[in-house]
Amino acid sequence: MSNIFELIAEKCPNGVEYKLVGDIATIEKGKQLNKDSMVSDGFYPVINGGIQPSGFWNEYNYESNKITISQGGASAGYVNYIKSNFWAGAHCYVISSCTEEINYKFLYHFLKNNEYYLQKSQIGAGIPSVSLKEIKGLNIPVPPMEIQNQIVQILDKFGELEAELEAELEARKSQYEFWRGKLFEDQDKKYEKVKFKDFATITRGGNFQKKDYIDNGKPCLHYGQIYTYFGPYTDKTLTCIPQSIFDRQRTAKPNDVIMAVTSENYEDVCKSVAWIGNEEIAVSGHSAIISSKQNAKYLSYYFSSSVFQKEKVKYARGVKVIEFPPEKLNNIQIGLPPLEIQGKIVRVLDHFDKLINDINEGIPAEIEARRKQYEYYRNKLLSF
Repeated sequence: MSNIFELIAEKCPNGVEYKLVGDIATIEKGKQLNKDSMVSDGFYPVINGGIQPSGFWNEYNYESNKITISQGGASAGYVNYIKSNFWAGAHCYVISSCTEEINYKFLYHFLKNNEYYLQKSQIGAGIPSVSLKEIKGLNIPVPPMEIQNQIVQILDKFGELEAELEAELEARKSQYEFWRGKLFEDQDKKYEKVKFKDFATITRGGNFQKKDYIDNGKPCLHYGQIYTYFGPYTDKTLTCIPQSIFDRQRTAKPNDVIMAVTSENYEDVCKSVAWIGNEEIAVSGHSAIISSKQNAKYLSYYFSSSVFQKEKVKYARGVKVIEFPPEKLNNIQIGLPPLEIQGKIVRVLDHFDKLINDINEGIPAEIEARRKQYEYYRNKLLSF
């Protein structure tokens, strides 16, 4: 950092020249590719208005190592750097080239540093978009190439560190899923299988709605929150409802498991959370409440294992909306070890879960720290 600032003082004693992005870069818009034309096993990602690819396609219209900016949708203004060949859709801007006075990666880091501004410049009430004029109108500093190269070298290091951590996270996730499945397979082989109806009571959730939420009241859990927020267990809810509505609801007691029985896909249906708080909570519709004297966290982990996934697909039905009838759980069999063994397995899985999901301690926390570090130094280095 100090070397770069000394270099800037030496090479740019009168300040750094600024130019419009539109004057130093060629910006193109992608070509429409309908979602129903995409294929799940295509070779190339389709980059559109979202943060993630819209799908995949067997052709590409841009080669690797290109800057893209989301043109339309909720993520309009999002800046990305695509390292593989890709298909740019109609809701995607591509920086196809830049003049020789600008290091292409320097331009990327500059645009990423202005991502918040671009996203705030969205227009349109229905599907928001970012205009080409906004991008072209950005003022970019143009220091000597020697300085640009050094800045890029530093900022790219942060990207490499983040990529390494993300690769490790994916490897740990695969490892976690493998061992979780193996642990439950071993219990099925070691202990006599019993049906859920022989040790658990299964009831459906209640009927409160999101419009019933208040700031302070009785705790409640909506089935949609199981997909978007909660892990395998929780001792706190996100939302509350009035006492008068709570009194008419189905409730989960401490050590109950709450299962979401409606989803948009087979993977998410039956996602569960163990309630380990110290009071009863109201549970919404499209949910099943599973009460037993077993370890609730053990059952919640079981419901996310490959062993249970093979069972649930026998009963889940639907195309656009996938439903799992809660009563079908009654006849599913599980090898059930003693509570002491359940506790030991839970401690092992808790360690894995914290490593890959905990935003305060695990790998995600390290990734977030590196991301903030990158943002801090990027802003520092690009503020001439």
